[in-house]
Amino acid sequence: MPHAILTISSRNYSSWSLRGWLLCKLAGLDLTEEAVPIDAPGQRAELLLLSPSVLVPRLTHDGASIWDTLAIAEYLHESFPEAGLYPADPLARAHCRSVSGEIHSGFHNLRSALPMNLRARHDSFRLFAGAKPDIERVHAIWRDCIDRYGGPWLFGAKPTVADAMFAPVATRFTTYSVPLDPVCRAYVATVIEWPLMKLWASAALAEPEEVEELDAEF
Repeated sequence: MPHAILTISSRNYSSWSLRGWLLCKLAGLDLTEEAVPIDAPGQRAELLLLSPSVLVPRLTHDGASIWDTLAIAEYLHESFPEAGLYPADPLARAHCRSVSGEIHSGFHNLRSALPMNLRARHDSFRLFAGAKPDIERVHAIWRDCIDRYGGPWLFGAKPTVADAMFAPVATRFTTYSVPLDPVCRAYVATVIEWPLMKLWASAALAEPEEVEELDAEF
């Protein structure tokens, strides 16, 4: 298998880097991680949600250079179909693509109100009213998937692209103590206890870089 390089940003703050990394790990890639410094051009703006970045995550593999998390997911699915990044059933696979696309392109109020910060904990965080419909929609997606496919992951017994895409949301709900129903609370626990998530979180805690705007008291 050709060696792969994944260019990422901050492990603590960058939800897109986390998604790309989880996808590569689900595919079983032999992976080298190259981190772009927070103060590199465009990276601080990306972390503060001021502009998108085309630099991270970026997967370089077998002559290909792929950015954008869903493009990475599709490339990995085509290259390693045996890894099962998407469900085997066609209808479930279409559903998985739909919810993954929804979190990829939407939920802007949730992103801005609850920025990813794995090192932070806020026990009494006051939710911005505009984020509540996004949170309710996430709840609805999670409950529907788990009801249909039986959990503990969104599409059954093993994680898929959808779980990689929603993993940063689970960390946000943990950071900001977002109230959850029992089904969603159990799903968040499944994600947080995922060995891959523990590995990523451990590396995030060791990062020296901080973005003051994202570490401020709310």
